[in-house]
Amino acid sequence: MSKETLQFQAETKRLLDLVINSIYTNKEIFLRELISNASDAIDKLHFESLTNKEILEGEDEYEIFILPDKETKTLTISDNGIGMTRGEVISNIGTIAQSGTKAFLEKIKESEGKLDEELIGQFGVGFYSAFIVADEVEIITRKAGETAAVKWISDGAGEYTIEDCEKDSRGTMIVLHLKNEFVGGEEFDFTNTYTLENLVKKYSDYIRYPIKMNFEVKGKPEEEPTIEIRTINSMQPLWTRNKSDIKPEEYEEFFKHQFHEWENPMEIFHTKAEGTIEYTALLCIPKHAALNLYYSDYEAGLQLYSRHVFVMEKCKDFLPDYLRFVKGLVDSPDLPLNISRELLQQSREVKKIGKALEKNILKQLSKILSNDREHYEEFWNEYGKSLKIGVYNNAYDEKVKDDLKDLLMFETSTQEKLSTLAEYVSRMPETQTKIYTASGKDKETISQMPQMEILRERGIEVLYLLDPVDEFAVESLNKYADKEFQAVTREDFELDDEESKKTKNEVEELAKSHADLLKDVKEVLGGAVSEVRLTSHLKSGAVCLATGVNGPSLNMEKTFAAMNNPFFKAQRILEVNPNHALFKKLSGLHALGKDNDEFKNFCQLLYTQALLIEGIMPDNPVEVANKIADLMAK
Repeated sequence: MSKETLQFQAETKRLLDLVINSIYTNKEIFLRELISNASDAIDKLHFESLTNKEILEGEDEYEIFILPDKETKTLTISDNGIGMTRGEVISNIGTIAQSGTKAFLEKIKESEGKLDEELIGQFGVGFYSAFIVADEVEIITRKAGETAAVKWISDGAGEYTIEDCEKDSRGTMIVLHLKNEFVGGEEFDFTNTYTLENLVKKYSDYIRYPIKMNFEVKGKPEEEPTIEIRTINSMQPLWTRNKSDIKPEEYEEFFKHQFHEWENPMEIFHTKAEGTIEYTALLCIPKHAALNLYYSDYEAGLQLYSRHVFVMEKCKDFLPDYLRFVKGLVDSPDLPLNISRELLQQSREVKKIGKALEKNILKQLSKILSNDREHYEEFWNEYGKSLKIGVYNNAYDEKVKDDLKDLLMFETSTQEKLSTLAEYVSRMPETQTKIYTASGKDKETISQMPQMEILRERGIEVLYLLDPVDEFAVESLNKYADKEFQAVTREDFELDDEESKKTKNEVEELAKSHADLLKDVKEVLGGAVSEVRLTSHLKSGAVCLATGVNGPSLNMEKTFAAMNNPFFKAQRILEVNPNHALFKKLSGLHALGKDNDEFKNFCQLLYTQALLIEGIMPDNPVEVANKIADLMAK
């Protein structure tokens, strides 16, 4: 195919402009990224070769080669990995970050245009960091198993050229035409062999493939120097060493380059098991949750090795979905090297290893909660949602719920800090038999709910369910320490003390004498509510909405609506405070007849008031505004 000049995708063009013109905190990051990409390309080839040896073309020795050239002001990083086709080059290089593009650019905007390695690592746009140091970048690549090669060239100004070319071997070669400041400079010289060697040892020493470079070896003064090819990384898998011999900074650096992280991990797990199943696992919890952690495009899973040889990049069968944020690898001699994905899913050994890892992680989290509360809360703020989703997704698995319930944390109406369920129960008075909960978008909104007034008056603590998943998780648990959860917005909400029981009886008697009124209000409101009743748990509030014991709550209804699923509707019950002046007004209007327009309008306005308290807009705001105006004019 002839030479083409193509435009970058619009977002890619914006990114390149930021890359070229922004100030970076670390100009070395390009080398780390390009080496990691080369390693990934070899991983992919190795995986393909497990079932298709021919793709190796008779060459099964993998390597990454770095070639600096001060004369031409170039730095070349090449690999003999999987390579790319013409279409893959256009797709992979011409388009950035796919679903993460918008989020990436928004993050850049928040940081006032200043990029750093954390952002690059988060969004997988490391290739473009080459333009930090290069005026022009050239890619020459040939896909393994194919004969056609392709050359890609760009100066990062918004377009690139692509054409067919010749390449003797598979893999990818990236040629950086370095900016003058990075050739022979005092601070940065990326054509200096020893500078590059130090950077490789610093960032990529644990890459499992040899990283090679030419070194000039000087003999006697009268002799011409010779060139010696050396491997500059150790390649010794970190997880094979004794834990006592590994420094914290070695763990940290390993996770950074192995899993494209740019911060030290929040927590590290290094376990070795021997016996019926032998394995080594090296896992970590990243410092921050990935922005797409809870989206379908997030790829969870651990790297799988057999006898230190890479088998699979994302094995999803080791850990449950609620631990999807954990990164790391498992190396076991008890798993066959050529194991297929289908066989792996049915592997008894994999399931046993997975259960052991899950148990170990939860045990460690529990220990952190007990011994280092501040550190656990740091974890919870990043990953608590995952554990709550785990409870909800395993509503019928008592073992999982039992494992997770003591790790959950919530804000409450009386505490300045997060509280576990065990801590809440420990503060309950002996007379309290239920754990009271309230859902809302924030603490202030919940505190203003009319149902909360009586709870504050009685000094009863309420769990605040601020995340949409909280309510689903709590309902899945059903109870904790034999104490049932009680939502203050459910129709069965009642307090246990004698005063409340007495008031409830009085209200029930009053409701009998106003049965016709309640029936007629329900008739006016029609299908908007399933019931209208008097309530004993409102103090100064006139009305509120409650929902049926079964089915979604109002908060759940909002969550489903936000997910474009409007069919899950809460059963709405209008509760009226018989001690409020508006109830007396309602009774007076009812005496004029149930078909009286003023009575009907009053009923509609009461219901609208209850909706607004819940943060729900009425179907026809203009009509409501006109009714309020008419009422105010009288």
